[in-house]
Amino acid sequence: MSAGSFSSPLSATDRRFGVWLVGARGSVATTAIAGCAAIGAGLHPPSGMVTETEPFTTAALPPLTSLVFGGHDTLDCPLPKRAEQLAAGGVLPHGLPGAVHAELAAADREIVPGGPLPGDGRTQDELIAAFTADINAFVRRHALAGAVVLNVASTEAPPRGDDLPASSLYAAAALRAGCPYINFTPSTGLHHPSLQHAAHTAGVPFAGRDGKTGQTLLRSVLGPMFRRRALDVRAWSGTNLLGGGDGAALADPAAAAAKNAGKERVLADTLGAVPQGEVHIDDVPALGDWKTAWDHIAFDGFLGARMTLQTTWQGCDSALAAPLVLDLARLLLRAAEAGLAGPRPELGFYFKDPDPGASSDLDHQYEALLAFAGRLRDGAA
Repeated sequence: MSAGSFSSPLSATDRRFGVWLVGARGSVATTAIAGCAAIGAGLHPPSGMVTETEPFTTAALPPLTSLVFGGHDTLDCPLPKRAEQLAAGGVLPHGLPGAVHAELAAADREIVPGGPLPGDGRTQDELIAAFTADINAFVRRHALAGAVVLNVASTEAPPRGDDLPASSLYAAAALRAGCPYINFTPSTGLHHPSLQHAAHTAGVPFAGRDGKTGQTLLRSVLGPMFRRRALDVRAWSGTNLLGGGDGAALADPAAAAAKNAGKERVLADTLGAVPQGEVHIDDVPALGDWKTAWDHIAFDGFLGARMTLQTTWQGCDSALAAPLVLDLARLLLRAAEAGLAGPRPELGFYFKDPDPGASSDLDHQYEALLAFAGRLRDGAA
C-alpha cells in the first residue's frame, strides 16, 4: 500500500488529509492556504466555496480544519512573505497574513524544491522518483489519511517530442504515490499520451484541466443562452489584460495558445459551431494579480437584425481560483476515500477542459456536480 492510500488508524474526527500543491508559493496556492486557515478559524465566511453550501455539507467531505498543506516549488520566497505581498496588492485582506502566520509558516516548512531547474542532470524517471518520495514523506510525516496533488503552477508551453514536461513529471509522481490528481492549469499534466495507461490503471481519481474562473465561466453561461433562444452568433472576440506570474507566463505565444484552446472549446460546444473572432492575452505587469476580460459578441436577431453584446469581467485571479482549489481538493479526497477512480467528468463545473463526458453548459455541469455530491453522501462505491 502506497503512502497516499486512504487509510488511517485515527478516528474519523482526528483524521487529517494532505493537499500537495505544485507551485506552492504562487499566488493561487498562497491565497488558498491563507483562506483555508482564515475560514477554519472563523475569521472570514467561505465566499465562493460551493462545497460549503447544501448538499455538499452533508457529503462527508474533509473539513477545512483537517487539511494539511505542502508542495513543490522552484521559488524560495517564504509563504508568510508572499502573503504580505498579496495583502499589499489588495488580494488578501489587510492584517490576514499576520492572523494566519502560524499556518502559513507551517505550510512553508512542507514545501520542497521542484524542478527540473536549468542544469539538472537527473533523468525523467529519477525526477519522478524524487517527487514521489517527497509526497510519500509528507504523508508519513503527518500520518495523513490520504493526500491529493494539485497543479497550480504557471502555465507551460505545449510539449515538443516525447519528453515529459514538468507538469507531467509531477502528475506521474502523484500516480506513483497513490494520490488523486487535479490539473488546475492548461499545462499537459496527465494528458500526455505516455501517461494515459498509468492514469487509467492507477486506481485513483483525477480531474480536468484548466480552472474556469472568469471569462470562460461567463462564456459557459452566455453560449447556451444564445443557442436556446435561437440567436445566431456571428462573431465572438475577446481580450484579457493580466499581470502577475500568469501574465508573464502567457506572454509566451505557445502558452497563450494552450490557454485559449479551452476558451474556444466552450464556445464550440455550447454554440454548436465556432464563431469568428479570437481571444488575445496581454501581459500588463502593473495589474499584478488583477485581470480584466472583455468580450464583444455579434449576433443576429429576428429578421436578421444585427445586434451586439459586450461584457467586462474585472477580478482578482487568485481570489477567484483559491475557493475552487479548496473545493476540488475536498471533493477528490472524498472521491478517493469512497473508492472512485479514473477521470471525473462530474467535476466539469470547475474546468475549461473537463474530462470526457462532461457538458460545457454550466447549468448541466452543476446538475452533474449535485448528483456527484449525492453519490459521495451515499458512499459512492
